[in-house]
Amino acid sequence: MSKNIIEEFNSYREKMNERILATDNKILKRIFSVDSMAYQEGALSVQTKELLGLMGSLVLRCDDCVKYHVQKAWQEGVTKEQIIETFALANVVGGTIVIPHTRRALEFLESLEESSSCT
Repeated sequence: MSKNIIEEFNSYREKMNERILATDNKILKRIFSVDSMAYQEGALSVQTKELLGLMGSLVLRCDDCVKYHVQKAWQEGVTKEQIIETFALANVVGGTIVIPHTRRALEFLESLEESSSCT
């Protein structure tokens, strides 16, 4: 089941991103491009940027963005403890309204952890 959550998220995201980019809207294409460039290695490491993206996404309560940044951070080698500490900081900054999003984020993280231990 946990792998299904990950596959569903990735499949839907990929399909819809392709459809959005197929509209050939210059502004949307540029936003996607800037987003990709922002998370590349720079003065801050990719890991740090993903954790910052995760924190911002939790505070803004965007579950899709949270899943994306949890997965990217995990793929970049960020530890479970570092991700959970980021959850904690986001709850301090965003308040208790962030708790439901933290629940879903932890569920997704545990699915990634379970999926990687099965391979």
